[in-house]
Amino acid sequence: MRQRYYINLVLILILLGIAIWIDLPNNPGIKIGNFERSLDTVLGLDLKGGMQVLLEADLPADVPVDAQALDDARRIVENRSNGLGVKEVVFQVAGSRRIVGEFPGLTNTEEVTNVLKETGQLEFVDMGDTPLPEGTVIKTTLGQSQTSTEPTEVPTTQATAETAQTQTAPGTEDKVWTTIMTGDQLKSVSVTTDQLGKPVVQFELKPDGQKIFADFTSQNVGKYLAIVLDKKIISVPVIRSAITEGSGIIEGNFTVDTANALAVQLRYGSLPIPLKVVESRVIGPTLGEDSLNKSLIAGLIGFALVTLFMIIYYRLPGGIAILAIINYALITLALFKLIPVTLTLPGIAGFLLSTGGALDANILIFERLKEELRSGRTLRQAVDLGWKRAWPSIRDSNIATLITSTILFWFGSAYGASIVKGFAVTLALGVAVSLFSAIVITRTFLNVVLDFLNPAKHQQWFGA
Repeated sequence: MRQRYYINLVLILILLGIAIWIDLPNNPGIKIGNFERSLDTVLGLDLKGGMQVLLEADLPADVPVDAQALDDARRIVENRSNGLGVKEVVFQVAGSRRIVGEFPGLTNTEEVTNVLKETGQLEFVDMGDTPLPEGTVIKTTLGQSQTSTEPTEVPTTQATAETAQTQTAPGTEDKVWTTIMTGDQLKSVSVTTDQLGKPVVQFELKPDGQKIFADFTSQNVGKYLAIVLDKKIISVPVIRSAITEGSGIIEGNFTVDTANALAVQLRYGSLPIPLKVVESRVIGPTLGEDSLNKSLIAGLIGFALVTLFMIIYYRLPGGIAILAIINYALITLALFKLIPVTLTLPGIAGFLLSTGGALDANILIFERLKEELRSGRTLRQAVDLGWKRAWPSIRDSNIATLITSTILFWFGSAYGASIVKGFAVTLALGVAVSLFSAIVITRTFLNVVLDFLNPAKHQQWFGA
């Protein structure tokens, strides 16, 4: 039995070491293969400052906007922003026609807002025996009045401004290329790597798209098929064999970032309603920094007072409880950085509230321990019975808090109240770690310390 506590102690120390490494301010982050995670502390708009963007349905004022379509648009632009690597971005519906987006730490969102509004129109275009360079802007039958399968001449005066600024192959300015299939046949899109480790975009087609793709590739082996996004060629693979499985890859001169950006555009497709940027403004972090500094000072003062109380009233167990709380704080902060969790002022309030719950669990254990000692139990018996008899109260109170956190998170998700969601997430995570702290850390520390004490001489150290 005693050996188990020493094994737990080793595991706790390893976990604590990992948590301290994650919590280091200049941590380089985690990079394992294609998985990469920055371990920076993520601060919300109220603490870090940044930009707030107001999007509105680009429809006439007398045209009603479907609530479900607006919520779908909110989800799509949020997913696009997150997929582009814009972390801790928050989008919420405001009223019946608007969506508010918050970009903490970002002061130039031109690129992001452009992506939010883009359709991301993907086309698979028959290039025949004429491969064109990547980046070439072409005209296709999609959106043209003519749908002939042969290249057709069109007036050069119809070239767009984008065409004039982008690479164009000589002799192809007046051609319209045949679109075989569009991106609405895509079932899934993801980023992976080829045999050489280069990033590629992998896609899977819907049943109708599988048939179109299989028929075309079967009849055009050795020909070229261009993959075109918004009329710009991004890849021109040669059809080496018939592709009948309904899946393939988009190759190109991609980096991880550009491949991910393309996948985001294709994965989330066009918006159910057009959006326009009504307002964008930069929010300074001055108020947030001031509030954060005051919160930290208040927290340190409170922690010092609690430490004095625990040591004076509970003596040795009180000191152990403080060590357990320090472990709890380090592990919780590591989880916030690892997930990551966006820290806002309400989120910090949720964390501090869960800290009080973690201390409360230790107090319940120590009060039961003192009662057992007064009943004539030995020190080791009192420790074991104190924990066992305090556990039902600890369990029930924390489960009640987790249920409350779940309800608050649902409420915040349903009504776009990101402040409530942040509070609920940090509170729930803190409660979960506090349970681990009470069940494992405090109990392990108490039992290990007992091995170095003489129960007859040191019972008074436990405040009985």
